[in-house]
Amino acid sequence: MTDSLRRFLFDDLDIRGALVQMDAVWRTLIANRDYPEHVIRLLGEMSATALLLADNLKQPGRLSIQSRGSGPVSLLVVDCSEARNIRCMARYGRNAETSNPATLLGQGQLALSLDRPSMRKPYQSIVPLDGKNVAEIFEHYLKQSEQLVSRFFLAASPSGAAGLFLQKMPAADERDPDGWTRIEALAGTAAPGELLGLPAEELLARLFHEETVRLFDARPVTHDYPHDWEKVRNMLRTLGREEVYETLSENGVIVIRDDLANHEYRFDKAAIDGLFKDIPPTSKTCH
Repeated sequence: MTDSLRRFLFDDLDIRGALVQMDAVWRTLIANRDYPEHVIRLLGEMSATALLLADNLKQPGRLSIQSRGSGPVSLLVVDCSEARNIRCMARYGRNAETSNPATLLGQGQLALSLDRPSMRKPYQSIVPLDGKNVAEIFEHYLKQSEQLVSRFFLAASPSGAAGLFLQKMPAADERDPDGWTRIEALAGTAAPGELLGLPAEELLARLFHEETVRLFDARPVTHDYPHDWEKVRNMLRTLGREEVYETLSENGVIVIRDDLANHEYRFDKAAIDGLFKDIPPTSKTCH
């Protein structure tokens, strides 16, 4: 099953893991964005990581991740619900063609926000962007926040995004002193094409063929954020007739982008006239 996340467990070791793979959902997420390939790779790796982290939460909730840095990719945002419904965006400037993740991100901060219905306000954690790539940044974060050693093996391209997650549990060394070192090394042999293209059963069998791996059922990853025209219309009404018509006069059309959900809303003069037909002008407005 593609566009899914699958947990797994090494029965003879105190090590757990998960594999997420996106193809059609990922292509929808980046459709019509014209991101450079290196930006796509960064955003894809962070999106896969967000799904893995959201699945690993002790108490399910909505996880939002923001990376803000001084590099050409100044902003990465991923938002993931507890049902693995994901949306994302990137903001970048010139010189975003380098393949070096650390150079693309620069110095900055990683902000993680967790929101649950039972919480009065979201929990937020802000840490430095500490690492040479996306995997190292989040491995360092988990080591500091959970005191558990974790590894991410990530891959992304214009056609897909994937991530393999491993976490060493407290009793791992008692079960097998060499277990974590062995599993970590084997996972490191996974090529990007294998992470993106091999089914979970085949990939795990290839990587850990001498280990006993219990693979759990696949759970879908989705991107289900329909257009919300009424919300945008209400926003324009709130701005007021004069400001909206002034913008329309300058540009000939009003275009509103929802970058996170990857939606565009366009309003021509007829649409704006219909928007304000029942709202009397407060002052003389030329249109």
